[in-house]
Amino acid sequence: MSTLLTIKEIVEMLRTAEEPAPWIEELAHDSRAGVKNALARWQRQYHKKEMIMQEHVAKIAFDESFAPFQGAKVAGVDEAGRGPLAGPVVTAVVVLPKEVPELVGLDDSKTISKAERRRLAALIRNVAIAYSTHIQSARRIDELNIYAATRESMEQAVKALAVRPDFVIVDAMALRIDYPTESVIKGDAKSLAVAAASIIAKTTRDAIMDQLHTDFPEYHFEKNAGYGTAEHVKALQIYGPCEHHRTTFEPVKSMIAEGRTRQ
Repeated sequence: MSTLLTIKEIVEMLRTAEEPAPWIEELAHDSRAGVKNALARWQRQYHKKEMIMQEHVAKIAFDESFAPFQGAKVAGVDEAGRGPLAGPVVTAVVVLPKEVPELVGLDDSKTISKAERRRLAALIRNVAIAYSTHIQSARRIDELNIYAATRESMEQAVKALAVRPDFVIVDAMALRIDYPTESVIKGDAKSLAVAAASIIAKTTRDAIMDQLHTDFPEYHFEKNAGYGTAEHVKALQIYGPCEHHRTTFEPVKSMIAEGRTRQ
């Protein structure tokens, strides 16, 4: 059949084909280079889509493996901003329904572009059974230390949930909460709920850092999100730290010890 069609017609048919079909299998016998290239491209895209779906199913299964009973609400918890020199730590907790086809392709926020994170964050908020966030200020981080401040923030986010979770999966942090919980290393890559929390935390923090940039444009928070990039450190050397810098983090700590203040 394929030899009766032009290459352009075949390319268009492949563009709209979602699943393998006998006519697609027949294309393997078409000797035209344009057809071979189009078929190879479709096969790569199809295999990639299949892999993404398999990962999605695996993440749902991972979450369900912690459910203490059928239909239990499993929450995922993650944070954004433990490492920067400035700005808050933001933590988020998300409870997802069992079926979430809208979130196929959801992954750790660090692997996704800023625009895609925003799109996914809107979807997560729309489909989630419940979610909450907590913002831990730079001052509180300095008071407690980054680990304790992050843990406290996560605990507050869980307590703020509108529904009571039956189990809580946390990305690499042991919480002191009144729910069954498990700390999972790289949880944002294994759990769909934790990955969703990662997206909510990251997009919330990005919005905060964008706002801080309008108040303190010299530090370029909209680009570095408070992390210690060369440009950020150079601005610190010129202007000194502002009220949103973490005074217990280097090189901010040393600058303050030397009497460096915001000019």
